Formats: sequence, C-alpha cells, structure tokens
Amino acid sequence: MVRLKVLWCAVAMVLATVTLASAEDKVAVGVTADVFSKYLWRGQNIVDDWVLQPGASVGYQGLTGSVWGNLVDTGQLTEVDLALDYSNKVPGWETLGYSVGTIYYSFLNTHAHPTAEVYGGLSLDVPLAPAVRWYYDFDAIDGSYIQFSLGHTIEKIKTWTEDCHCDLQLGASLGYGTDGYNNGYFGVDQGGLNDLTLTAGLPFTFGKLTIKPSFGYSMMIDGDIRDKTAKSDNFWGGIGAAYNF
Repeated sequence: MVRLKVLWCAVAMVLATVTLASAEDKVAVGVTADVFSKYLWRGQNIVDDWVLQPGASVGYQGLTGSVWGNLVDTGQLTEVDLALDYSNKVPGWETLGYSVGTIYYSFLNTHAHPTAEVYGGLSLDVPLAPAVRWYYDFDAIDGSYIQFSLGHTIEKIKTWTEDCHCDLQLGASLGYGTDGYNNGYFGVDQGGLNDLTLTAGLPFTFGKLTIKPSFGYSMMIDGDIRDKTAKSDNFWGGIGAAYNF
C-alpha cells in the first residue's frame, strides 16, 4: 500500500508539472483503448476471452506517467497498472537510447497479489530497432524478466493526404526469466527462456487519431514452463484506438 501511494504521488507530480507547463514545451497527452480477443502478457494467457484495455499518459521532456487497465467481457475491472518512465538518448550517442522506470501492478476481482517492478533498457535507432529491457520484480516476485526485441515499420504504405496514411508495423521479442521469476510465476525453480512473441499491426493515422488493427502469436519455449501453463501457444487479434492531444 505504501508503494502504491508513493507511485500515485509521483504520477500526480508528473500531471501537475505538465499541466503548469506552457504549450510550447511540447507536453504529450494521449489516451488509448484496445479491444483484444485475449489478454497475453509475456507469453502468459492471462484472460482467454475478449478484453477492453483503456489507458492514458502524460509526458514532458522525456518523463511520462501513465495508467492502464484491463476489463473482462463481464465489465469487471481486473487490473490497473501505474507506470513512470524516463526515456532519452545517451549523450554523445544519437543512435543509442535508454529508458528507466517503474510499474505498479494492482489486481481487482482476482486472487492475484499486487506487485511492483523497476526496469531499465537500451535501444538502437538502426534498421530492425534492436532493444533489450530488464525488469526486476522486487515485491511479490523476487526475480527478473529480460526481453530482447526487434521491430520494423514500413511507413506510409498507403497515403491519402499528408495527415492521413497507413503504415505496417512488425515486431518480435524473446523473453528470459531468472529462477526467482520462473519459480514465482510457474513453479519452475531455474532460469530459462519464457516466450517468443510475434506481432503485426496496420495503423491508420487520421491526424491526431490512430486506428490500429493487429494480431499476434506467442509461444512458451522452455519445456518445464510449457508443462506448467494451461495454454502455451496463443493466437490473438484486435483493434485499438489512440488519440494524442
């Protein structure tokens, strides 16, 4: 509860800062709403049915505070996540970016315990955009999840006007869990590869509004982890909307 109050206060400070900032300071405010046929998280099938996932974020000079939620088909809110992120370029390395942050996961109408993570990551602004991010759960799960990712965007595969176009986004990620992470989530007391996830999206941009149909495939890799998961291979799809003010 103390960690939750601290994170809420931090998010409130971000909101207050960007509210007081002038328009020319490039405050970034956005809202999102996604509908998916399943809720997949790091290869784990969290909800094997349709979900609605709304979110909102406010950013200022690299610092972003965000809130995200998950609603199941009955309308129940089952998860609310709060996050703070700071992202920037490494001084002297224009192609090398970094990010650090923290996430608080709270769960409602479920038996899951709330938990919190800190993370840090590096990314390269080169073809295929290779990136690595390390998450450390210091609360309910004493362990780390490390994610390696690649992505590619083909911009403006179809253009109607300057502010109205369609892109193609492709992504792939590979996740590794330490012994503490795997033991906490799967009861497997050893480190090993978790998931391979492939995604594709077709965002349509209309000025400040983006509509994005997408689909993905995820599989758990380690044999012991596969044996501990009810659904180790998953396909899902959906559509999302994002608006930047």
